[in-house]
Amino acid sequence: MQDVQTTWQTVLHDLELVVSKAMFTTWFKNTHGVKSEDGIFFVGVPNEFYREWLSTKFHKEILKNLRAHDEHVRNVEYVISKTAPIPSMSPKPQPTMQAKELPLEMSVGRRDNLNPKYTFDNFIIGPFNEVAYSAGQATLRNPGTYNPLFIYGATGLGKTHLIQGIGNSMKIKNPNINILYTNTEKFTNDYVSALQTNKINSFKEKYRSYDVFIMDDIQFLSGRDKTQEELFHLFNTFFDKGRQVIFSSDKHPNYIQGLEDRLKSRLSQGMIIDISKPEYESRIAILNAKCREHGIAIAHEVLDFIAMHVEGNIRELEGIFNTLMAQMDVKKRELNIQEVKLLIKNNIKPKKNVSVEDIIKTIAHFYNLDESLIYEKTRRKEIVRARQVAMYILREDFSISFPLIGRKMGGRDHTTVIHSCDKIKTEVQTDTELAQEIEQIRSMLST
Repeated sequence: MQDVQTTWQTVLHDLELVVSKAMFTTWFKNTHGVKSEDGIFFVGVPNEFYREWLSTKFHKEILKNLRAHDEHVRNVEYVISKTAPIPSMSPKPQPTMQAKELPLEMSVGRRDNLNPKYTFDNFIIGPFNEVAYSAGQATLRNPGTYNPLFIYGATGLGKTHLIQGIGNSMKIKNPNINILYTNTEKFTNDYVSALQTNKINSFKEKYRSYDVFIMDDIQFLSGRDKTQEELFHLFNTFFDKGRQVIFSSDKHPNYIQGLEDRLKSRLSQGMIIDISKPEYESRIAILNAKCREHGIAIAHEVLDFIAMHVEGNIRELEGIFNTLMAQMDVKKRELNIQEVKLLIKNNIKPKKNVSVEDIIKTIAHFYNLDESLIYEKTRRKEIVRARQVAMYILREDFSISFPLIGRKMGGRDHTTVIHSCDKIKTEVQTDTELAQEIEQIRSMLST
């Protein structure tokens, strides 16, 4: 009978064939076989977040593949293990302390404007963007299913990476597809130029000739009535012909000031999904991915410190990482933790000292409830809603683990917390009243 390491390697080979490369790299590369006894196969994972994710998202697939290679396996358990993971199936050079040169910028396609560096091979997936990623994959499989696909979130969270990744993947799937990626400023300038040169018909023909239309930063359409009108008619043409349209914005279309109601209506008829700030575990995954990408080794305590204290966006994390690389290259060695603290001190924002109990008290006050009711096991609709919103905010805004939230909320199971968070995260996409409630609560917590 083969040992657990060999068995797990075989299972990883199988899993790599059924999940995306990005998903595999993010969630499986840092796992390893620990032991197998009494019909239980133990899989080593780096932390509690991985354990929750694999047990809720991939358990059935993992168990099925394990049983295919070992008929004695009856179940799988995920244990936090600090043992070094099994080497990658595709041999890679050992990381060194010296940082490699930063890669040269890839050229942008002249006709489609897509940047080839934005692919799903280097796209980190986590709870903060999982729904948006899944919607992007569904759009790839069946263009027009979500029309338009509208992705929104604050700057630097990977919206451009995601929507261009969809476009680049479509080109690989169908090299003959006619795609255009643009932004609001370029579209507006083209439209104004066409008006000034009496070439508006050529403008219309050009933009209506594409199979897929991707527009970034649509919030800048605010107040541009004529440009909005042209986009409105363009979208109708694409929609009627079943062609895919993808938009991004820094906010939900209902909250873009100066946007015509009819255009808001069109934007809201498809799929609207937000990307939030990455939580601690995703920030660690992003930093580890950058280390693998550049073939360098950075001490875990350094990455942990950065992930714990820099709660900004992905772009900010990448900027800090590039600064670390440059310093390592100059010094020809790794930086110690004190040097890193000094280097990133301006990126660390002071945290407001707020407890879980304070957060729940604020939410109870907002919904005009006695806070003790939120902890009780009651099915009253208004209390369930407040409790689920509390769980969602504790997870999304304060990055508290599912098990800890469960314990703080009256000893509930972590799966109940996951379900509640997922429910609110889904409903907030379409329920504008709920979205407004959550924003008001966030405002109360930040004052």
